[in-house]
Amino acid sequence: MSHRELFDAEAVSQTAPGSFAKKLADSGFPVLSAALLGIIVLLCMGAELIMTKDPSYMHLESIHQPPCREFIFGTDSMGRDIFSALWYGGRISVLIGVLSAVISALIAVLYGAAADVAPSGIDTAMMRLADILLSIPSLLAVLFLQAILGRADVLSLSFVIGVTSWPAIAKVVRSEVRRLQSCEYVIASRCMGGGFFHILKMHFLPNLLPTVMFMVVMNIRGAIVAESTLSFLGLGLPLDVISWGSMLSLAEKSLLASGWWAIVIPGVFLITLLMCITNIGNWLRKSFSAGENNV
Repeated sequence: MSHRELFDAEAVSQTAPGSFAKKLADSGFPVLSAALLGIIVLLCMGAELIMTKDPSYMHLESIHQPPCREFIFGTDSMGRDIFSALWYGGRISVLIGVLSAVISALIAVLYGAAADVAPSGIDTAMMRLADILLSIPSLLAVLFLQAILGRADVLSLSFVIGVTSWPAIAKVVRSEVRRLQSCEYVIASRCMGGGFFHILKMHFLPNLLPTVMFMVVMNIRGAIVAESTLSFLGLGLPLDVISWGSMLSLAEKSLLASGWWAIVIPGVFLITLLMCITNIGNWLRKSFSAGENNV
């Protein structure tokens, strides 16, 4: 076999369909968690295609109905079909998690990068402010801001959770930007007249992405937990806005009526989603740590 044929054979083997999956498996990527997460999110996004009932309709004649042929996962204390509400409400919970994570990441990147390029005194003051905000319990801060905004909805809750979960990311961004400041391409860009936002977009963000991605993923998990906790306490989304948290907020009435399915089934889906996100976040953290050690 000629050198050309050997080269072509090697190229084909490297681009084989199974090679990518094998590389992921060898890297320790949580394939099962990613698959479960993808299935849950896809089913939530396409809830209208699989819903068997109107998720907000109250079947008053079937309150606390256990799982049966008509109601696959039973009904809750308001007579709503849990199967349909589960997929429809999951969309709201995931949306709040993603929106709040995007908000916190944007604030953290701008704040952390601005702190490092600012004069020493302003940098110190900004970092002390971040430390103070980190010392405040996040749930207390969310409750305080939500009380100021008034009635909770998807956007306001996402905003409140997002603006209270950025300080930890900002501190990481600031340390990474400080490391990148001495790189040749950053210095060259600054000498050529590149402004703060140009350097942030062209040089800082591509290098910050691996570092921040783990924390952003974990912020999605934290936002979903915060929404569920607030709704469970009766301080989050109203009952007419279906989410996994608002479904669990009916737990007390369901327990009194021995309606275990109204608590266990949404709880299992919520825990599964959180575990999948946690496993993917831990893989991102380990991958980044391994990359740093190899540099």
